[in-house]
Amino acid sequence: MCAAALALSSALSAQADPHPDAQRVLAIGGSVTEIIYALGQQDRLIARDTTSSYPSEAQELPDVGYMRALSSEGVLSVKPDLILSEEGAGPPETIAVLKEAGVPFETIPSGTDAEGLAAKIEAVAEALGVPEAAASPVKALRADLDHLAEATGDEGQPKRVMFILSLQGGRVMASGQGTEADAIIRLAGAENAVQGVEGYKPLTDEAITSAAPEIVLMMKRGPEDSGHAAATEALMAIPAMAATPAAESGAVIRMDGLYLLGFGPRTGQAALELHDAIYGGA
Repeated sequence: MCAAALALSSALSAQADPHPDAQRVLAIGGSVTEIIYALGQQDRLIARDTTSSYPSEAQELPDVGYMRALSSEGVLSVKPDLILSEEGAGPPETIAVLKEAGVPFETIPSGTDAEGLAAKIEAVAEALGVPEAAASPVKALRADLDHLAEATGDEGQPKRVMFILSLQGGRVMASGQGTEADAIIRLAGAENAVQGVEGYKPLTDEAITSAAPEIVLMMKRGPEDSGHAAATEALMAIPAMAATPAAESGAVIRMDGLYLLGFGPRTGQAALELHDAIYGGA
């Protein structure tokens, strides 16, 4: 299939059926919720999942649970007439029950580049039956990404960044290729230090030494991030990590997880903030 046909096929698959009359919308996934607010359609929201914590007003809505561990009873209890979900919601048996229950269920395609992010906003607008509402947030997103493009590319050799998801039994769980963390690192003009690995994987001491990260990137745990010092201390107590350039310079960046990895309307801003942290003296 030629490139043009592939692009057309992708665009068509990203489209959602319109539901202009839906007034009881359940949002599953933080980026979907953010987009609904950006579209000015928040009055139609009646519930959200646990990952939907921005904007703060969304937290006042009923919470139906974590998007990857939903129960059909919990979802149906809020009586939605439309469910808009990020890709990856589950478990599959719950999604099957919800679809069998006759509630319209639209899956919004993921996207981590400029076109994919714009398509994501447009898909939510299309599903809500207000396609024209996508114009303003898409314009703002593109302006942010243009600003980001102006800021990146002049740093010389990209810095090597290791995104650490967690420490499990003293082992580093880090991000390889094909993840949201990998995508945001590259958007910020840096290089993922973990090469030759797909997804999130525990690293051996040898892999940490080989990666030799110059920057460590981690998620904040809540607004106050009270565990920051303890988490950093535990990380640097690992001998292989203590020998890295990041440990030697104390270069550890912590950012809100939804903001950093949500890939919604604020992604351009998040990538620029990460870029500035990396290259402005992390």
